[in-house]
Amino acid sequence: MGRIIALLILLIPGIIAGVGIKLMRDTFFGVLVSPFSILWVQGFIGMICFAFGLYIVAGFILFRDRKRNNVSARFRK
Repeated sequence: MGRIIALLILLIPGIIAGVGIKLMRDTFFGVLVSPFSILWVQGFIGMICFAFGLYIVAGFILFRDRKRNNVSARFRK
């Protein structure tokens, strides 16, 4: 049960980060997605989605590695 919860914790922000990458890619190539009316807003929202997803996934991995003492001295508390 714990592994399924951990997978969901990583899967949901991973999907959000993937959507952010897609929005930034569409902005780069000039493809406007329907909920947005301006390209730079679409790119900004994509960047925020990507940063949020990366922040959550990286924080989860760092927390897990700190718990198991698998990090270098500068990341230990």
